[in-house]
Amino acid sequence: MITTYLTSWRGIVIGGREYLEGEIAEAHRDPSAEFARELGEWDGFHYTERTPDGAWLVLVREPSPPTERWWLHSVLLILTILTTTLAGAALVGPPDILLRVPSPATLLSGLPFSLPLMGILCGHETGHYLMARRYRVNASPPYLIPFPPHFNLVGTMGAFIRLRAPVFDRRTLFDIGVAGPLAGMVIAIPVLVAGLAMSDVVPGATGLPLAHQFVNFDGTRVMVGDSLLLVGLRALAAPDGVLRLHPAAFAGWVGLLVTMLNLMPLAQLDGGHIAYALVGRGQLWVARAFWGVLLALGFLWGQWWLWAALALLLGRGRLGHPPVVSPRRALTPGRRLTALAAALLFALSFMPVPLPTVTP
Repeated sequence: MITTYLTSWRGIVIGGREYLEGEIAEAHRDPSAEFARELGEWDGFHYTERTPDGAWLVLVREPSPPTERWWLHSVLLILTILTTTLAGAALVGPPDILLRVPSPATLLSGLPFSLPLMGILCGHETGHYLMARRYRVNASPPYLIPFPPHFNLVGTMGAFIRLRAPVFDRRTLFDIGVAGPLAGMVIAIPVLVAGLAMSDVVPGATGLPLAHQFVNFDGTRVMVGDSLLLVGLRALAAPDGVLRLHPAAFAGWVGLLVTMLNLMPLAQLDGGHIAYALVGRGQLWVARAFWGVLLALGFLWGQWWLWAALALLLGRGRLGHPPVVSPRRALTPGRRLTALAAALLFALSFMPVPLPTVTP
């Protein structure tokens, strides 16, 4: 029995999954040959973790995986490709393109925007999904959300996965939460750099405070906001001046915006997962403080008030993150460094005014 190699243990069943958690006896932490043999015969999944408090083992035995509605995910993917491609065509096509049925050639002109954007969104959600599957957490494949580009410039409301069972511990929660933003940014930053290099300086154009680039969307100039990361990348990849963004650069900019919004430390956003995994119940106080910052920023950009309301909606009226099943163990030093990197990424990608309502 595996429990004979543990000094203390407990078993629990959640959502049909059987968990066994325990502290490994000191003599078997390497592990010993007999303990390794027992683990090899376990008909499930397991992982170990060394902490200052000792070495811990978590074993998971899962039921048959659920039947996924792949047809629904496929339909949403195709529709989102179409709506984002239409948005891309509006960035490069003649004015009022959204008021008529585009030709195939016109529609294809939107691919330099839609394909990088879809890569960023799918990369972000696939990071979450694969990490959830690694820990045998019951998670849905990504849902892409198509949206008419007439109303939001980009043709999508993003993507998400559903965690259909409680997360067992803070380590698992952290790894799932941080995997999405990191995976998305691995794609977004090269896309943004390449797009900036293909963007054009517009002679005589004037920027706005906190916004020094724009896109022409369906014949209308739309300024898009600065972040510290964008300013730094512009200095490396683009000439000085007000830029008309290449569609790929705009896709990269949207990737920064999506990452920044997801990293807010509120409720069940990615940042909420990370903050709860890092400081436990202290995440509530972090969330309350940041929510107050959003309310103040609303006087600078009114849509922050909408995001403050959406955060409450996502948390079902709460800013705090729901507890995990086993919250007692703190994160490892490596994960704490990764959390610091995620916080730095949030600070560098934060846009005080993503879309100014006034154009020069």
